[in-house]
Amino acid sequence: MVSSSSGAQVLVASNRGPVSYALGADGTLTSRRGGGGLVSGLSAIGSDAGAVWVCAALGDGDREAARRAASGAGLLDPADTGGQQVRMLDIPPEVFADAYNGIANSVLWFVHHLLYQTPLEPSFDADFRGQWAAYEAYNTAFADALAEAAAPGAAVLVQDYHLTLVPGLLRERRPDLRIGHFSHTPWAPPDYFRLLPDDVAAQVLRGVLGGDRAAFLTRRWAEAFAECCAAVLGAEVARDGEAGLRVTHEGRTTRLGVHGLGADADFLRDRSRQPDVDDRLADLREQIGTGEDGAPRKTIVRVDRTELSKNIVRGLRAYRRLLADRPEWRGRVVHIAFAYPSRQDLAVYREYTEEVARLAGEINDEFGTPGWLPVVLHVKDDFARSLAAYRLADVALVNPIRDGMNLVAKEVPVVSEAGCALVLSREAGACAELADDALVVNPYDIEATAGALHEALTMPQDERAERSKRLAMAATALPPAQWFLDQLRALSA
Repeated sequence: MVSSSSGAQVLVASNRGPVSYALGADGTLTSRRGGGGLVSGLSAIGSDAGAVWVCAALGDGDREAARRAASGAGLLDPADTGGQQVRMLDIPPEVFADAYNGIANSVLWFVHHLLYQTPLEPSFDADFRGQWAAYEAYNTAFADALAEAAAPGAAVLVQDYHLTLVPGLLRERRPDLRIGHFSHTPWAPPDYFRLLPDDVAAQVLRGVLGGDRAAFLTRRWAEAFAECCAAVLGAEVARDGEAGLRVTHEGRTTRLGVHGLGADADFLRDRSRQPDVDDRLADLREQIGTGEDGAPRKTIVRVDRTELSKNIVRGLRAYRRLLADRPEWRGRVVHIAFAYPSRQDLAVYREYTEEVARLAGEINDEFGTPGWLPVVLHVKDDFARSLAAYRLADVALVNPIRDGMNLVAKEVPVVSEAGCALVLSREAGACAELADDALVVNPYDIEATAGALHEALTMPQDERAERSKRLAMAATALPPAQWFLDQLRALSA
């Protein structure tokens, strides 16, 4: 099937789109626009490019908006999308649930972040096979929509682990297209990737290799993908110097690339100085208070979703160890922990969120005094409050078990007013760019993380400010718009 010449020359495919809808009792739809790297990137190519964004309907409001759009031109109202052309796919709810929660978030995410407790899990049974069939159907719906919307020779950028099969499926439908896939997560090493059933592991890899190009956030994740292709498929891997990797399988060659997404410095600096952020900053300072000597207390800030890979529980344990081993910090430091609930429709995530709250309360009960709350925990998502915490951070704690990049590690140094020390997991993708000026830790080592927190808190102000300045420069080297355009150019090369 080949589209007419009136199709789009640039297409983006992702599970979540740039807008979401709420359905009122009276049938009215209320739209809410999102942000992030893809929104910035697509905006960078200009509205005259005629780019189309294909995404999935995530809830009842989205599905109703998709149905209403389908009765017309098939695209959402541009007034809702900031002028972007967006096609939202009305995938059956049960198919979406099995594909998204059953496979993407409960299997592929766990594999790439090395999260399984292998004595007990995974167990790939008949239920898994039913969910995998839904994942195939979900990816097929995207491939069909992209094939229909693309002009001859168009460039298609497919995003993330939700859509690993799309490049291969789209190649079958439209061999004329230039197809790229970008992984926003880590990629598992071969031994761990092969926890997947053999046929599924091969299917995922062949799906990504259906593209002309597969890109990753760091060289480490690109190498891991290439090693999986060699181990699982017997593919040939060629290395062209430091930058180039090529995987050849069944007569086709896919080029691998690396694009380390950076922070949007202009947006962050402007947004973090708005009145609502100032108000939240004043509230946080009141919560933090001052020490017995009247001096402002130091702050250790973390901002995360309660995602299992973010390692919030070990971070809290390290902070408790700091207070136990270094009593001089009692009453003089506050850990501001923002743990915003994530994926609460999955029991393991609900239990993890509960454990975060329980441990924070335990630390406060153990060490707190009438005038000092050691942990200030917030669980309601509030971007303005997060930016306020960035501004006052003396120390940023970013200790994921494993992370594709971790933009918080890049955002805090950009926004921090006096400069902050960064305690950073060596397993975060951002470590590849920020290690020289961060205090790098093993995310499993509670004692070492506590020691790094002490070192960060005692770092001289001038050194902290200089490090923070260099961190901010490295963090903003590839802003979202440039990150997107670089991929587009590389796909066309």
